[in-house]
Amino acid sequence: MSYATILVHCDASKASSHRLAVAADLAQRFGARLVGLHVRRHFETPAFLGSGFAAGDFLKTCVEVDESEASAAFTKATQSKELATEWRSVDGYVDSELAAQARYADLVVVGQAGAGPTTTPPDLPETVALATGRPVLVMPFVGAKPPGKVVLLCWNASREAARAAADALPFLKAAQKVIVLVVNPTASAEGHGAEPGADVGTWLARHGVRVTVQRDMAPDADVGGVILSRAADHGADLIVMGIYGHSRVREMVLGGASRTLLASMTVPVFMSH
Repeated sequence: MSYATILVHCDASKASSHRLAVAADLAQRFGARLVGLHVRRHFETPAFLGSGFAAGDFLKTCVEVDESEASAAFTKATQSKELATEWRSVDGYVDSELAAQARYADLVVVGQAGAGPTTTPPDLPETVALATGRPVLVMPFVGAKPPGKVVLLCWNASREAARAAADALPFLKAAQKVIVLVVNPTASAEGHGAEPGADVGTWLARHGVRVTVQRDMAPDADVGGVILSRAADHGADLIVMGIYGHSRVREMVLGGASRTLLASMTVPVFMSH
């Protein structure tokens, strides 16, 4: 198993260059086709501007500038690498358009929500992962080096965690070290088994993954804080975990860790549903 098509979200944000550099590196590493997707923003002319030609012309210019900057950044990130590329630019809303096209990719690369104002929905990574069934690699807005040397795999014996581990196998098999982190484990025949983490460690080892298992406790249910701390302890450059969604609530399978990780992440997070 490998990734044959990698889809990367391209916008005109400052963080886009970091995201594109990593996406291009991964496409070259896995021999994948890299598809850059830019979504032209849908504008409604504000009422106070009136319906005159000047207002519409101004908004059209803003859209064209964003597209030009995004396209230039994609070209800059890929021009020195030997890989197949494709540029796509569509009209619509970024969450729905990215989700629709993600279904025909093996991996989707998006950015973490930044601190400043943006036209990109802050929950874009979760939306794409939940709507498509495709793995999503979330890049920190401050940037990060290409991930995959030391991987922290969050494991709670759920369907979502199993899906994330399977989707991340190309990363896990190539990693120098994989740490399976089991937080607040409870032995049971239906879940972790008699030795929490042992079964998934054995399965990964059969795939040639260099794996160790670490069990930990999260005081006050601070699972996200424990994950970030252990990632720092091990020098991990990638965190892998599953997510689930129900009604209007979207949380990581390890509880409320989503808010902590996606707000405070300093390394890329690989998520699957």
